[in-house]
Amino acid sequence: MATRVFADDELERLRGFPEINKEELIRFFTLTPADVGFIDPGRGRSPKDRIGLAVQLCTLPWLGFVPDDVASAPPAAVARPSERLRIPVGELRFYGERKQTRTDHLREVSGYLNWKSAKALQLKELDEFLLARAMEHDSPSLLFRLACEHLAASRVVRPGVVSLLERVATARAEAGRETYQRVRHLLTPKLMVELDGLLSVDPVIGATRLNWLSTGATGDSANAVKGELEKLGFLRGLDAHALDLTALPAERRRFLAQVGRRLTPQSLDRREPQRRHPILLTVLAQSAADVLDEVIGLFDQAVSARESRARTKMRDALAARAAAGEGRQALLDEILPVLLDVAIEDEQVGGRLRNTIGMERLRAAAAGSSPRLPRDHGHLAMLDDSYTYLRQFTPDVLRAISFKGGTGAESLMEAVKILKELNATGARKVPDGAPADFVPVRWAGYLEQAAKSKDVTEYRHFWELTVLLGLRDGLRSGDVYVPSSRRYADPASYLFTPEQWTVQRDQFCQLVGKPASARTALDGCREELQAAMGDLEKVLGNRKASTGEVRLSDKGELIIPPLSAEDIPAEAASLRDELSELLPLAPIASLLVELDRRTGFLDCITHAGGKQSRSPELKRNLLAVLIANATNLGLVRMAEACGISYDILAWTQEWYIREETLAAANAAIVNYHHRLPMTQAFGGGTLSSSDGQRFPVQGKSTTARAMRKYFAGQGLSTYTHVSDQHSTFGTKVIVVTRREAQYVLDEIMGNKTDLPITEHATDTHGVTLVNFALFDLVGMQLSPRIRDLGKITLYRMDPQRDVGRHWPVAGPLLTQKINLGLIEENWDDLLRLAASIKFGHATASLIVGKLSASSRQNTLAAALKEYGALRRTIYAARYLADETYRRKIARQLNKGESLHSLRRDLHYAHQGKIRERFLAGQTEQAWCLTVLTNSVVTWTTEYYGLAVAQMRSEGRAVDDELLAHISPAHSENVNYHGTINVEVDTELAKLDPAGYRPLRPRRADRE
Repeated sequence: MATRVFADDELERLRGFPEINKEELIRFFTLTPADVGFIDPGRGRSPKDRIGLAVQLCTLPWLGFVPDDVASAPPAAVARPSERLRIPVGELRFYGERKQTRTDHLREVSGYLNWKSAKALQLKELDEFLLARAMEHDSPSLLFRLACEHLAASRVVRPGVVSLLERVATARAEAGRETYQRVRHLLTPKLMVELDGLLSVDPVIGATRLNWLSTGATGDSANAVKGELEKLGFLRGLDAHALDLTALPAERRRFLAQVGRRLTPQSLDRREPQRRHPILLTVLAQSAADVLDEVIGLFDQAVSARESRARTKMRDALAARAAAGEGRQALLDEILPVLLDVAIEDEQVGGRLRNTIGMERLRAAAAGSSPRLPRDHGHLAMLDDSYTYLRQFTPDVLRAISFKGGTGAESLMEAVKILKELNATGARKVPDGAPADFVPVRWAGYLEQAAKSKDVTEYRHFWELTVLLGLRDGLRSGDVYVPSSRRYADPASYLFTPEQWTVQRDQFCQLVGKPASARTALDGCREELQAAMGDLEKVLGNRKASTGEVRLSDKGELIIPPLSAEDIPAEAASLRDELSELLPLAPIASLLVELDRRTGFLDCITHAGGKQSRSPELKRNLLAVLIANATNLGLVRMAEACGISYDILAWTQEWYIREETLAAANAAIVNYHHRLPMTQAFGGGTLSSSDGQRFPVQGKSTTARAMRKYFAGQGLSTYTHVSDQHSTFGTKVIVVTRREAQYVLDEIMGNKTDLPITEHATDTHGVTLVNFALFDLVGMQLSPRIRDLGKITLYRMDPQRDVGRHWPVAGPLLTQKINLGLIEENWDDLLRLAASIKFGHATASLIVGKLSASSRQNTLAAALKEYGALRRTIYAARYLADETYRRKIARQLNKGESLHSLRRDLHYAHQGKIRERFLAGQTEQAWCLTVLTNSVVTWTTEYYGLAVAQMRSEGRAVDDELLAHISPAHSENVNYHGTINVEVDTELAKLDPAGYRPLRPRRADRE
C-alpha cells in the first residue's frame, strides 16, 4: 500500500535524514547547558554513545522521529554537537551497533523532551485528525505530511512510514463513507433518478446532460447566451441552485466536482451509488453557480461587443464627416479673411464674398451641411442598429436572473423592474414617470429629443439601451449584484464581517505594519511626503541640471527625459558568450528529466481523483504532455514525435494536468532556483514585475478578442509575474482588452514560492489609484513606470501656501488637495478591505475590478482612490528624485521582456496560435509554458554557476557585478525541435555521480 503513494526511493528518503539548512542547523543542533548535562551525566557513557545520544536529542524535535541509521545524519549537523561535547565526529560511526541501545536512548530523549510514543490514545487522536483533513484534502502525500506535522505539534514520535500511510488510506476510505452520510438526507428517490439520468445520452441534445453541462460557450453570440440560459433553466428545474452542501467542507466539494467532470459518464455509472451520487450532487451544485456566472458574463460580453461595434461605426462616420467637410473648411478659410478685414465696409462684405467665392460654391456648401452631432457623437444612435439583435436574448436574461442594487442604484433597479414588466406584457410604450436619472448626461439628449417629438418607439429603444448598459456597468462595479452568484455577488460579501474583522484587526495591522489609528497613519504619510518632496526640491532646484535630467521648463512644466541606455560592461557580454559555450547542449526532455531529479517537481503533479499508484512510465508521460502543451505541438504531433500513443497522453493530460498541480510543480522549480548560489547575483527575490504577453487564438473562444495592433485575427493575453531572479511565479490568462491592473495583486497575494516579494513593478497598464492604495495597505510597495508621469495630478496634504513655503520649486507641482477627512472616516474599512484580500477572503482581481469601476457614490471606493492618490504622489516624488531608482525599475521590467522572448521561442508550433477553446485548457497550457520556461532558466542558471566555479578554480577572476548583467533567459543550449525522446532512465544514466552533465571544453581561442 505504501509504495502506491511513494516510490521506493522516496520511502527510503522519508525514513532517513533530509538535507538541513542553516536556520534548522542553528535552531535544532545547538545544545544548551541542560542538554549537555543530560547527555553526559557523569555515569561513564562512552564517547560514541554521547555523540549518538546528542544527535538523537537534536533530531527528534527537528524531524519528529529519529532515523534508524543515526550515523547517516548530515555532517554539518553532527559537527555542532561534536564541537560542543569535544568528541570527534568519527565516533558516530560506531554508535548503535546494538539496536537496543538506540531504542533505549530514544526513550530517554523522549522523556527528557516530554515527547510521547504513538500509543492507542495518540493514534486515536491522529485518526480523528486525519479524517477531518481527508474531508478537505484527498491527496495521500499531503495527508501524510499533515499527519507528520500534527504528530510533531503534539510531541508524539512519528511511527513508521508504512504504518502511517495505512492510517492515511483508512482515513481516505472513511472520508468517502462520511461524505455519503452528510449528504444522504438530500438524496430523495426522485433526485437519485434525476442524478442517474445525467449519465444517459439525451436524444434531444445528442449527448449526456453531464457532458452538456460541463461544456462551456465558445462565443458571445445571442445563441451562446440562450444556450447557457437553457442550461440554467435545466439546473433550476432540478433545484440545483437550492442544494445545500455546506455539510461538506469547501475543499471536499471542489474535489468531488473535479472528479465528476473528469470521469466519463460510463465510469461514473459503474460506481456504486454511495460514491456516485455525492459526486453528481457536487457537480450539479457547482454547475448551478458556474452557469449563472457564465450567463451574466456572456450578457456583459454580448452587449459590450455590440457597443464596441457601434463605437467603431461612429468613428468611421466621424472620419467620413471630416473628409466631407474638407471643402467647407476650405471655404471657411476664404471667408474669414474677408470678415476680419476692417478695411472692408460691412455693406460690401456680402457682395465681396458672393463675387469672389461664387454663388455656386456657396449653395453647394449650404446643401452639404450636416446636422449637429449629439454629445456622444452618435454612439448610442449607432448602437440602436443592434437593438433587434440585443432583443434576441436580453429579455430572457432579465427574466431568468434576479438583480439587486446597492446604494445609488435604486433608480436603475426600478428601471430594470419596469423593463421586465414591459417584456412580460409585450407593451411597447415606456410608462410615464419611468426613471431616467440613471442615464449618463452624454445620452440624456436622446431621450429628451424622443420625448419632445413624442416618438414612442424611439424613446423605448434609447431608454432600454441605456438600462441595459447601466445594468452591465453596475454589475462590473458591484453597484448591481446577483445574490446567488459568486462572481457578481454583493461586494459586502467579499469582505470580513465586522465581527470577523474585530478578531483579525490587531493581527493584520501587526503583519503589514499599519496603525489602526487613521491619524497616526496619515501622520506617517505626511512624513514620507515631506521627505520625498525635500529630495525632489533639491533635484528641481539644481540650476545646472543638464538636458538629460529631470527638470522644470521655463513655464514650470515637469520635463522627464527618457533614461539613457544602461551602460552594460563589454566584459559582461563577452562573459555571457563564454559561459554559453561552456554549457552542455541538451534536448528539452533531457533537461526536464535532469531537473526533476534535483527538484522532484513532477511529484507535485498528482492524479485528480486521488489515485495513489504511479506507474514507472508516468514521469515519461507527464514530461511528454508538458512539452506538448508548452511548445504548442499538441498531443497528436507529440505522439508522433515521441512514440507514446495519443490515448495515453490524452488520459495523462485529463487526470494530471491541472492549474493547481502545475502551479505546485512550478513553485518547486522556483524554490530550487531561489536557493542556487548563482541566483543571488541576479537579485534577492524581493522585487518582481508583471506584464501581459499576447498570443493569437485559432478558432472561437470567449477569452479571445480582436486587436489589430497585435493579431491578424483574435488573441488573448497571458499575464505573468517575474522575480528579479528571472523566475516566473505567477501566470493568468486574461482577456486581452481588459485592463491588466485588475490582476496585478492576484499572484503576489497567492505567491506560494519562497520568494520574499516586497516590491512590485509594472508598466502603465498595471497602474490605478486603487492598486497604489491596496499595495500600501497590504504592506508592499507598488513601483510602476508610468507613461507621461509629468502630466498626472499630484496631491498635497497641506494648504498651498504652506507647500509653496516649504518647497518653492517643487511645491507648485502639487496642484490638488487630498480629502484627508474622507480617508480618516473610512480608514478602518480600508484596512478591513485590505485584510480580506491579504488573508484570502476575496481575490484581489475581483475587488480591484469592481472598485476601479465603481462610481464616486461608493464611499469606500472614493476613500480608497483618495488614499491611492496620496500614495502615488509620494511614489512619484521619490521616483523623480532618484535616477538610480528609475533604472532599477526599468531593469526589472526588461527582465520580464527577456522572459517574454524565451516563452515565444518555446511556444513555436502552429505559428504560436493557442488552439484551446476554453479558459481552463488555455490556463493549463499557459502554466505548462511557465513550467518549461522556469525549467530552462533554472537549468541554465545552475550550469552558469558550475561554469563560473570551474573558471574560478582555474584562477580566473569572475566579478559578481558582471554576473548581474547576464540573463539565464535564453535557450541557445536547449533543443526543443525534432524527435523528442522521453526516456527517463536512459537520460539519468548520462549524468555523472553528482547528477550533472559535463561542461563542454573551452574553445581553443579562449584558452
